[in-house]
Amino acid sequence: MSLKLLTQKEVSNLVGLSRTTIWRLERAGQFPRRLQVSTKAVRWNQAEIFDWINSRPLAGTEANHGV
Repeated sequence: MSLKLLTQKEVSNLVGLSRTTIWRLERAGQFPRRLQVSTKAVRWNQAEIFDWINSRPLAGTEANHGV
């Protein structure tokens, strides 16, 4: 199994969130942590991003309506 790493732009496109929102969620422990691959580059593990996406509730479900 090979490890696929995603850039900030790829992660933002996949999850539909801005880099600031991703940073806030990550800081709050609600988003996968970035990997520091060099002094100026960070990446995210693709499998962790897909797991996070799949853990999100579907729009229109009771969990989103506070019922």
